[in-house]
Amino acid sequence: MPAPFVSKVATLAAAVALLAAGAAQAQSTAPVPPAIDQAYTQLMAAPAIARLLDAVKADHERSIEDLKLLVEIEAPPFKEQRRAEAFLARMKALGLADARIDAEGNVVGLRKGTGNGPELLVSAHLDTVFPAGTDVKVKERDGKLYAPGISDDTRALSVLLSWIKVLNDHQIQTVGDLMIVGNVGEEELGNLRGMKALFREHLDIDGMVGIEPSVDGTVLTLGTASHRYEFTFKGPGGHSFAAFGQVPSAIHGMGRAIAKIAEVQTPTFPKTTFTVGTVGGGTSVNTIAPDARMAVDIRSDAMGPLLETEKKILAAVDAAVVEENKRWGVDTLTVSNKLIGDRPGGQTPTDSPIVQAAVRANAGFGHKTLFRGASTDANVPMSLGIPAIIVGGGGKTGGFHALSEWIDLTDAWKGAQNSLVTVLGLVGVQGVSAPVLEKRAPRAAAK
Repeated sequence: MPAPFVSKVATLAAAVALLAAGAAQAQSTAPVPPAIDQAYTQLMAAPAIARLLDAVKADHERSIEDLKLLVEIEAPPFKEQRRAEAFLARMKALGLADARIDAEGNVVGLRKGTGNGPELLVSAHLDTVFPAGTDVKVKERDGKLYAPGISDDTRALSVLLSWIKVLNDHQIQTVGDLMIVGNVGEEELGNLRGMKALFREHLDIDGMVGIEPSVDGTVLTLGTASHRYEFTFKGPGGHSFAAFGQVPSAIHGMGRAIAKIAEVQTPTFPKTTFTVGTVGGGTSVNTIAPDARMAVDIRSDAMGPLLETEKKILAAVDAAVVEENKRWGVDTLTVSNKLIGDRPGGQTPTDSPIVQAAVRANAGFGHKTLFRGASTDANVPMSLGIPAIIVGGGGKTGGFHALSEWIDLTDAWKGAQNSLVTVLGLVGVQGVSAPVLEKRAPRAAAK
C-alpha cells in the first residue's frame, strides 16, 4: 500500500540525507503506513508468534554450536564448497529435506507457504575474505568469541539455521514462500556471483532480506556500485644501463598512470571514490621493467558518476602510456585492461513496503531505524528493481576482515527475533497476518 504523501516526503528526505552522507546513516522519522502497522501489530500480538520468539531465545545456545562448527570450516572466495556442504547438512537435519547446492555453489532451501503469496529470498553469505590456511579456530575470552569471519557472515548462517528449526518445530505456516540461502561470492572478487546466479535462475523472487553484522535497528537500503580493473603494462625491457634511452619502462609508465589517476576529480554527492589498490612488476633493481600491473577500485552511490570516473581513469592510463613512449621516441610500451570486478548498484526506496516493514519491526523491539548504504548481496536485486534490504542478526561485533574479528553474543537472540519478525511480516503467517511484501509479475529471462 502506498505511503501517504507526507510519509513520502519524509522518507525521501531521509534517503537524500543518506546519500548526501555518502552511505553513512540517516534516521527514519516517517510514520509507518497504517496497513503495515496493523500487520505487525497482529503478528506480534499472536500467541503462536510469542511462543516462536521464545523458541528463538531458547535455541540461542544451540545455535552457537552451529556458529562454531561453520566458522571453523575455511571458506575463502571461490573455495566455499566444504562450508556449503556442512551448511546443507545442517539445513536438511533441521527440516529442509529438499535443500540443495546449485550450479554456482549456493545452498538453496525452499520453505513453501500456503500458496499465492510472495516469494522472499532470505540469505547469508558463505564466503569470508580470509585465504586458505588461515587459523579459523574459535577462541573465547572476555565474554567474546574470536575467529576470522565469525561475524561476517557466519553468525548470519547460524541465525538462518535457528529460524528453520523453530519454524518447523512450531509448525508455523507462512503465506508466502521462504527461499533460505547460504550464498557464495559476496566477498572480494566474488563479484556477487552467487546472487547473480540466483536471480538469473529464479525469475519469480519478489524481495530479498540479507542478514549481515549490523547494529540493532539499522536497515541497509542503498547498494554502492563498483568496477575494478586490472591494468597490465608491457614493454621490451632491458639492462638499466646498456638499454637506457632505448626502451620504455613498464613501471615508469605505470607510475605516470598512477600520478594522473591521483588527479581525477569526483563528486562528493553522490559519493564517488577510486584507489590504486595493488601494484607489482619488474624483475630486478637493475632491469628496465618489461612488465607492471596495478588494480584499481572505483565506487559510487550512483552509476552515472561511476561510469564517468571510470572513463577518466581509462583515459588517464592511455595518456600515460603515450607520454612514456614519447619520452623515449618509441611506441613499444603497451597497456591492456581487464574488468575484474563488477558490482551493480541500486537503492530500495525508504517508503517501500519492505523498508517500512523493517522500520515497524524495529519499533516493536524498541529500536529507532537508521538507514545505511554499502556494497552487499542486496546490490543485485536492487539493480533489477527488486525490493531488497540488509538487516542484522544480533550480537555486538568488531574487527571485520581482520584476524582479530570477534562477536559478543550476549542477548544476541534479540536481534535474531527482530529480523525474524521482519521476515514473517513480509511473507505473512497463515491465520495471523497477510503478507506485506507484494507479489510481482515474474521477470523475463535475460537474453
